[in-house]
Amino acid sequence: MRVIVIGGGVVGTMHAWQAVERGHEVVQIEREAEARGASLRNFGQIWVSGRAGGEELDTALRARELWERIGERVPGLGFRAIGSLTPVRNAREHAVAEAAVARPDAAARGYQLLTAAEARGINPALRGAFASALWCERDAAVEPRTAQLHLREALRASGRYTFLPGREVREVTGPGAVRDDHGDVHRGDVVVLATGAWLSGLVRELVPDLPVRRVRLQMMQTEPLGEALTTSVADADSFRYYPAYRSEALDALNAEQAQAPVAAAHKMQLLMVQRRDGGLTIGDTHEYEHPFAFDTLEEPYDHLTGVVESFLGRPLPKIRHRWAGVYAQCTDTTRVVHRQQVRDGVWLVTGPGGRGMTCSPAMAETTANELGW
Repeated sequence: MRVIVIGGGVVGTMHAWQAVERGHEVVQIEREAEARGASLRNFGQIWVSGRAGGEELDTALRARELWERIGERVPGLGFRAIGSLTPVRNAREHAVAEAAVARPDAAARGYQLLTAAEARGINPALRGAFASALWCERDAAVEPRTAQLHLREALRASGRYTFLPGREVREVTGPGAVRDDHGDVHRGDVVVLATGAWLSGLVRELVPDLPVRRVRLQMMQTEPLGEALTTSVADADSFRYYPAYRSEALDALNAEQAQAPVAAAHKMQLLMVQRRDGGLTIGDTHEYEHPFAFDTLEEPYDHLTGVVESFLGRPLPKIRHRWAGVYAQCTDTTRVVHRQQVRDGVWLVTGPGGRGMTCSPAMAETTANELGW
């Protein structure tokens, strides 16, 4: 079988990976010289802890398993089974963590409620003030800025993979066939459109009423911390945004403990991961209303800096990078991904929301299974 994958981000690359693993030939087409979207502008977190139960959790757990297997074969991914800690400061936040640990699926997630001393035993860099912490053993991390590069190197070694950058696909010309802006037609047995947040042009022509929206976020990255941050770190505001934490305790938190005004205005939470070079990737905000702002704002960065410094008990290293990014999210946020046959032999896979980096290996596996690759 010959598979044409449109899109060089992590969802497209994982579809290419699945096809090559199953013995097929793959041509992957990317409109930029390299992928530049949400697949690079994220934390690199394999984030099981906050996922909703049922299909979403099953997908995340399967993806976590696949990421680890792929990481063993592709060391450049920088796969690290580091887990995550969410420090909590008071009784209301502690109650939400307690409710999470009481979930029937808590063991599958690797949840434990730790004292502050136990949390510091796992992550000694957390020298600041907090009362306890929610530990999720199943969370992990990879290097988002370089993951696609290393995956493609491994794919090329198969002898059945071709990467064509700098080409925008403009037209579906027939079953399993597309034309790019160079005028070249690419024919296969199946085409997978994994175009991320690029929902205009061809995608809009194929699906005018696509039930997917775009979400903008801001993030930053520091100079090296100078010591190991041995886990990912979140704050209790993350409880408000992830479905795994819904409970009466969370209702009470929302009713009785407001977010800081800047965090509420920008729909913020802290997520933080250390990169292999020692720097910290820190975020994030959420913006849903179009048109998006074209500039980044300092107030969210100031807020996140304060939260991080309170957990670390030390000043944050100098900020090296600030950026904004846009990802695609199903308007029905309970859906893990939007997968739709849009023409004969042509499938669109988009809208994973903040789950894309985490769940892409399992999403691609499901596509391959459903299409009978």
